Amino acid sequence: MRGFKGKNLEKLVVHILTDEVRDLGLKISSGNTLERAPSIQLDQIFDKVKRNVVVDYGEFGMHLPDVDLIIFDPSDGYVLAVVSIKVTLRERIAQTGYWKLKLSAAPVTKNIKVYFITPDEDGTMTVKKPPKKGRAIVEMDTDGGYVMSEKNIEESAHVKKFDKFIVDIKSILEARKSNMSTRR
Repeated sequence: MRGFKGKNLEKLVVHILTDEVRDLGLKISSGNTLERAPSIQLDQIFDKVKRNVVVDYGEFGMHLPDVDLIIFDPSDGYVLAVVSIKVTLRERIAQTGYWKLKLSAAPVTKNIKVYFITPDEDGTMTVKKPPKKGRAIVEMDTDGGYVMSEKNIEESAHVKKFDKFIVDIKSILEARKSNMSTRR
């Protein structure tokens, strides 16, 4: 049942975000799409996306992070953000923090934002102080967590209600455009 809830939550988030992300000139891909398809089956943009998000483990190969969604610019394959979507936090938030650390370590992936979306069924994200372990990990080891809930959430710079997700994606996109124009 847990897998069923998780997959349906992921589909719901994609359904909610697809049009808004497309309106920004961006696209969303499932992490599974890139993981399962060999490079020879990917079109040129998806191949660039895959190369722009892969983590280098040296002698142990190149591996994609365990994420549910990848938000990218279809004009050049630049990856703006990766998103993990989970019904509850438990150990899953530590995995998201791990991927943030791995992506931050390489020049090609260091600017990718790592986000977490959850309905927070276990109430881990609702209170700032005293924070539960999952909230502390979101605050310190990710670029942000977004809660899909009607419950009152004590927001911070890193923990917000889900309706603020697109606002943050817009700001990443604007910063990228600004950086690109200053380099010219």
